[in-house]
Amino acid sequence: MEWGRNLAVLSGQNLSCVKQDRALFENIDLCVNESEILYVRGQNGAGKTSLLRILVGLSDPASGQVLFDDQPIKVNAPNFHRELVYFGHKLGLNSDLNALENLAYWCQLNSVQTDQQQLYSLLATLGLVGLEDLPIRQLSAGQQRRVALGRLWLKTKARLWILDEPFTALDVQGIALLKNKLLSHLDSGGAVIITSHQQLDLPYKTQELMLEYRL
Repeated sequence: MEWGRNLAVLSGQNLSCVKQDRALFENIDLCVNESEILYVRGQNGAGKTSLLRILVGLSDPASGQVLFDDQPIKVNAPNFHRELVYFGHKLGLNSDLNALENLAYWCQLNSVQTDQQQLYSLLATLGLVGLEDLPIRQLSAGQQRRVALGRLWLKTKARLWILDEPFTALDVQGIALLKNKLLSHLDSGGAVIITSHQQLDLPYKTQELMLEYRL
């Protein structure tokens, strides 16, 4: 899918975040365009996850605003959520449901059209053949993460991926699988905002935003 737009996909203006009377960061400006990566770095506690939660609209900044297609995300909420995939620290999986049921439920919540055969094919792509009917709680941490990452394959109209440590708990094959999917998304004009302890090494324009830990 080619989107072919020139304006910024997502931008943040003068963003600040305060938690428990501690300023995590102040006056942050950022911008990510089509086929670009914004790599958010910083030690634990510097505010990387807090920044991503602000960018997806789950938290309000102490100051500033977030724009999607040059409109505030709360004004442009329907388009923003339709074209966003957010992968956070919490996987958002029901431990009593199996992989198929979890993905089908997520698709229903996000108005993504799918069918049972497509989900079976996706789980094969994710290296989860034979595990389709097991409750999520019986899968390893890496296998659970692969199930959750399956959303990237399902929501094909999402231009913007915001990913918080997506490589955590993945083995070598899982890391390669995710990197290839990132390349495919960037090839089609998608934008990526990501935190990671992995070296990305992707042949696309990458901006780095370093957050410093503040006492």
